[in-house]
Amino acid sequence: MGNQFNDNRFSGRVALVTGGASGIGQATGRRLRAEGARVATLDLRAEPSDGLLAVAGDVSRSADVDSAVNRVERELGPIDVLVCAAGIPGASLPTLEISDDEWRRVLAINADGVFYCNRAAARGMAERGYGRIVNVASMAGKEGNPMAAAYSASKAAVIALTKAIGKDLARTGVLVNCIAPAVVETPILDGLTQAHIDYMVERIPMGRMGTAEEVAALICWLACEECSFSTGATYDISGGRAVY
Repeated sequence: MGNQFNDNRFSGRVALVTGGASGIGQATGRRLRAEGARVATLDLRAEPSDGLLAVAGDVSRSADVDSAVNRVERELGPIDVLVCAAGIPGASLPTLEISDDEWRRVLAINADGVFYCNRAAARGMAERGYGRIVNVASMAGKEGNPMAAAYSASKAAVIALTKAIGKDLARTGVLVNCIAPAVVETPILDGLTQAHIDYMVERIPMGRMGTAEEVAALICWLACEECSFSTGATYDISGGRAVY
Protein backbone atom coordinates (compact mmCIF):
# COMPACT_ATOMS: atom_id res chain seq x y z
CA MET A 1 0.00 0.00 0.00
CA GLY A 2 2.87 2.38 0.78
CA ASN A 3 3.51 3.41 -2.82
CA GLN A 4 -0.19 4.03 -3.42
CA PHE A 5 -0.35 6.94 -0.97
CA ASN A 6 -0.70 10.48 -2.29
CA ASP A 7 2.26 11.79 -0.38
CA ASN A 8 1.31 15.39 0.34
CA ARG A 9 -2.46 15.36 -0.11
CA PHE A 10 -3.05 16.40 3.51
CA SER A 11 0.05 18.53 3.99
CA GLY A 12 -0.69 21.25 6.55
CA ARG A 13 -4.04 19.71 7.50
CA VAL A 14 -5.14 18.61 10.97
CA ALA A 15 -7.37 15.53 11.27
CA LEU A 16 -9.29 14.01 14.17
CA VAL A 17 -10.26 10.34 13.85
CA THR A 18 -12.63 8.77 16.37
CA GLY A 19 -12.25 5.04 16.99
CA GLY A 20 -8.67 5.49 15.91
CA ALA A 21 -7.20 2.75 18.10
CA SER A 22 -8.29 -0.10 15.82
CA GLY A 23 -10.00 -1.15 12.61
CA ILE A 24 -11.15 1.40 10.05
CA GLY A 25 -10.25 4.33 12.30
CA GLN A 26 -6.70 3.10 12.81
CA ALA A 27 -6.16 2.44 9.09
CA THR A 28 -7.53 5.88 8.24
CA GLY A 29 -5.35 7.64 10.80
CA ARG A 30 -2.26 5.92 9.42
CA ARG A 31 -3.10 6.87 5.87
CA LEU A 32 -3.89 10.50 6.74
CA ARG A 33 -0.54 10.76 8.49
CA ALA A 34 1.31 9.07 5.61
CA GLU A 35 -0.21 11.69 3.31
CA GLY A 36 0.97 14.62 5.41
CA ALA A 37 -1.71 15.36 8.02
CA ARG A 38 -1.19 16.01 11.70
CA VAL A 39 -3.48 13.38 13.20
CA ALA A 40 -5.24 12.97 16.54
CA THR A 41 -7.31 9.96 17.57
CA LEU A 42 -10.17 9.87 20.05
CA ASP A 43 -10.84 6.47 21.58
CA LEU A 44 -11.77 4.94 24.92
CA ARG A 45 -8.15 3.98 25.31
CA ALA A 46 -5.44 6.42 24.35
CA GLU A 47 -2.71 4.20 22.97
CA PRO A 48 0.30 6.33 22.06
CA SER A 49 1.15 5.73 18.44
CA ASP A 50 4.10 7.03 16.49
CA GLY A 51 3.37 10.57 15.41
CA LEU A 52 -0.28 10.62 16.50
CA LEU A 53 -1.88 12.56 19.34
CA ALA A 54 -3.91 9.92 21.21
CA VAL A 55 -6.78 11.37 23.24
CA ALA A 56 -8.83 9.22 25.62
CA GLY A 57 -12.55 9.87 25.76
CA ASP A 58 -16.05 8.46 25.31
CA VAL A 59 -17.84 9.75 22.20
CA SER A 60 -21.20 9.12 23.88
CA ARG A 61 -20.38 11.91 26.37
CA SER A 62 -20.60 15.35 24.76
CA ALA A 63 -18.29 16.84 27.43
CA ASP A 64 -15.56 14.34 26.47
CA VAL A 65 -16.00 15.20 22.80
CA ASP A 66 -15.89 18.97 23.34
CA SER A 67 -12.82 18.59 25.54
CA ALA A 68 -11.07 16.42 22.92
CA VAL A 69 -11.75 18.90 20.12
CA ASN A 70 -10.42 21.75 22.26
CA ARG A 71 -7.29 19.80 23.09
CA VAL A 72 -6.59 18.84 19.47
CA GLU A 73 -7.03 22.44 18.30
CA ARG A 74 -4.78 23.65 21.11
CA GLU A 75 -2.00 21.13 20.46
CA LEU A 76 -2.15 20.51 16.70
CA GLY A 77 -4.12 23.45 15.28
CA PRO A 78 -7.59 24.01 13.83
CA ILE A 79 -9.29 20.78 12.73
CA ASP A 80 -9.74 20.48 8.96
CA VAL A 81 -10.83 16.84 8.81
CA LEU A 82 -13.09 14.80 11.09
CA VAL A 83 -13.56 11.06 10.56
CA CYS A 84 -16.15 9.40 12.83
CA ALA A 85 -15.22 5.72 12.89
CA ALA A 86 -15.97 4.93 16.54
CA GLY A 87 -18.75 2.36 16.79
CA ILE A 88 -19.90 -0.90 18.34
CA PRO A 89 -21.86 -3.74 16.72
CA GLY A 90 -24.06 -4.49 19.72
CA ALA A 91 -24.92 -8.05 20.66
CA SER A 92 -26.31 -10.44 18.00
CA LEU A 93 -29.88 -10.65 19.34
CA PRO A 94 -33.37 -11.10 17.94
CA THR A 95 -35.34 -7.86 18.31
CA LEU A 96 -37.61 -9.32 21.00
CA GLU A 97 -34.61 -10.01 23.23
CA ILE A 98 -32.94 -6.58 23.07
CA SER A 99 -33.02 -4.90 26.48
CA ASP A 100 -33.51 -1.19 27.05
CA ASP A 101 -29.90 -0.92 28.18
CA GLU A 102 -28.54 -2.67 25.09
CA TRP A 103 -30.61 -0.43 22.78
CA ARG A 104 -29.39 2.72 24.53
CA ARG A 105 -25.76 1.53 24.63
CA VAL A 106 -25.60 1.03 20.87
CA LEU A 107 -27.48 4.22 19.97
CA ALA A 108 -25.44 6.28 22.46
CA ILE A 109 -22.12 5.42 20.84
CA ASN A 110 -23.11 5.01 17.18
CA ALA A 111 -25.67 7.81 16.79
CA ASP A 112 -25.24 10.25 19.69
CA GLY A 113 -21.45 10.01 19.36
CA VAL A 114 -21.46 10.94 15.68
CA PHE A 115 -23.78 13.88 16.35
CA TYR A 116 -21.65 15.20 19.23
CA CYS A 117 -18.43 14.92 17.19
CA ASN A 118 -19.91 16.53 14.07
CA ARG A 119 -21.36 19.39 16.11
CA ALA A 120 -18.13 20.03 18.02
CA ALA A 121 -15.78 19.93 15.03
CA ALA A 122 -18.08 21.75 12.59
CA ARG A 123 -18.29 24.87 14.76
CA GLY A 124 -14.70 25.85 14.04
CA MET A 125 -14.75 24.51 10.48
CA ALA A 126 -17.78 26.63 9.50
CA GLU A 127 -16.25 29.69 11.13
CA ARG A 128 -13.04 29.22 9.13
CA GLY A 129 -14.84 28.33 5.87
CA TYR A 130 -13.30 24.90 5.30
CA GLY A 131 -13.79 21.36 6.53
CA ARG A 132 -14.32 17.75 5.54
CA ILE A 133 -16.37 15.39 7.72
CA VAL A 134 -16.69 11.68 6.94
CA ASN A 135 -19.03 9.56 9.06
CA VAL A 136 -18.83 5.77 9.01
CA ALA A 137 -22.32 4.29 8.60
CA SER A 138 -22.98 0.76 7.34
CA MET A 139 -24.85 -1.26 4.75
CA ALA A 140 -26.98 -2.32 7.75
CA GLY A 141 -28.22 1.27 7.94
CA LYS A 142 -29.66 1.00 4.43
CA GLU A 143 -30.96 -2.56 4.44
CA GLY A 144 -31.38 -3.53 8.10
CA ASN A 145 -29.66 -6.72 9.19
CA PRO A 146 -31.45 -9.40 11.22
CA MET A 147 -30.11 -9.90 14.73
CA ALA A 148 -28.94 -6.28 14.63
CA ALA A 149 -31.92 -3.95 15.14
CA ALA A 150 -30.06 -1.48 17.35
CA TYR A 151 -26.97 -1.41 15.13
CA SER A 152 -29.03 -1.07 11.94
CA ALA A 153 -31.12 1.75 13.44
CA SER A 154 -28.04 3.58 14.70
CA LYS A 155 -26.38 3.46 11.29
CA ALA A 156 -29.57 4.62 9.54
CA ALA A 157 -29.42 7.55 11.95
CA VAL A 158 -25.86 8.31 10.82
CA ILE A 159 -26.98 8.36 7.17
CA ALA A 160 -29.88 10.74 7.86
CA LEU A 161 -27.78 12.90 10.16
CA THR A 162 -25.11 13.21 7.46
CA LYS A 163 -27.75 14.37 4.94
CA ALA A 164 -29.14 16.95 7.34
CA ILE A 165 -25.79 18.36 8.47
CA GLY A 166 -24.52 18.36 4.88
CA LYS A 167 -27.46 20.55 3.86
CA ASP A 168 -27.09 22.81 6.91
CA LEU A 169 -23.42 23.48 6.13
CA ALA A 170 -23.57 23.32 2.32
CA ARG A 171 -22.59 26.98 1.83
CA THR A 172 -19.94 27.17 4.53
CA GLY A 173 -17.12 25.27 2.81
CA VAL A 174 -17.69 22.30 5.13
CA LEU A 175 -18.64 19.10 3.30
CA VAL A 176 -20.20 16.21 5.21
CA ASN A 177 -20.45 12.73 3.70
CA CYS A 178 -20.74 9.18 4.99
CA ILE A 179 -19.75 5.74 3.85
CA ALA A 180 -21.75 2.51 4.02
CA PRO A 181 -19.38 -0.46 4.15
CA ALA A 182 -20.49 -4.04 3.93
CA VAL A 183 -18.74 -6.31 6.43
CA VAL A 184 -15.08 -5.38 6.91
CA GLU A 185 -12.44 -7.51 8.59
CA THR A 186 -11.84 -5.58 11.83
CA PRO A 187 -12.00 -6.24 15.60
CA ILE A 188 -15.65 -5.06 15.63
CA LEU A 189 -16.55 -8.58 14.45
CA ASP A 190 -15.24 -10.16 17.65
CA GLY A 191 -18.59 -9.90 19.43
CA LEU A 192 -20.68 -11.32 16.58
CA THR A 193 -21.76 -14.90 16.02
CA GLN A 194 -20.33 -16.79 13.04
CA ALA A 195 -23.87 -17.09 11.64
CA HIS A 196 -24.23 -13.30 11.73
CA ILE A 197 -20.91 -12.85 9.88
CA ASP A 198 -21.78 -15.57 7.34
CA TYR A 199 -25.11 -13.84 6.63
CA MET A 200 -23.25 -10.65 5.71
CA VAL A 201 -20.50 -12.25 3.63
CA GLU A 202 -22.97 -14.40 1.67
CA ARG A 203 -24.62 -11.22 0.39
CA ILE A 204 -21.41 -9.77 -1.07
CA PRO A 205 -21.05 -10.65 -4.79
CA MET A 206 -17.25 -10.38 -4.54
CA GLY A 207 -17.48 -13.17 -1.94
CA ARG A 208 -15.19 -11.69 0.69
CA MET A 209 -14.98 -9.12 3.44
CA GLY A 210 -13.45 -5.74 2.79
CA THR A 211 -10.24 -4.59 4.47
CA ALA A 212 -9.79 -1.56 6.69
CA GLU A 213 -7.21 -0.21 4.23
CA GLU A 214 -9.67 -0.38 1.33
CA VAL A 215 -12.19 1.61 3.35
CA ALA A 216 -9.54 4.12 4.45
CA ALA A 217 -8.76 4.85 0.80
CA LEU A 218 -12.36 5.98 0.17
CA ILE A 219 -12.53 7.93 3.42
CA CYS A 220 -9.36 9.82 2.55
CA TRP A 221 -10.69 10.88 -0.84
CA LEU A 222 -13.86 12.20 0.81
CA ALA A 223 -11.67 13.97 3.37
CA CYS A 224 -9.46 15.79 0.85
CA GLU A 225 -9.82 19.04 -1.10
CA GLU A 226 -10.40 17.16 -4.36
CA CYS A 227 -13.83 16.18 -3.04
CA SER A 228 -15.49 19.52 -3.69
CA PHE A 229 -19.05 19.02 -5.01
CA SER A 230 -20.38 16.26 -2.81
CA THR A 231 -22.09 16.71 0.53
CA GLY A 232 -24.81 14.86 2.42
CA ALA A 233 -24.05 11.77 0.35
CA THR A 234 -23.65 8.09 1.22
CA TYR A 235 -20.88 6.20 -0.54
CA ASP A 236 -21.18 2.43 -0.67
CA ILE A 237 -18.12 0.25 -0.29
CA SER A 238 -19.71 -3.15 -0.34
CA GLY A 239 -18.09 -5.55 -2.81
CA GLY A 240 -21.25 -5.25 -4.91
CA ARG A 241 -23.83 -5.84 -2.15
CA ALA A 242 -25.45 -2.41 -2.37
CA VAL A 243 -28.39 -2.23 -4.74
CA TYR A 244 -29.32 1.44 -4.29
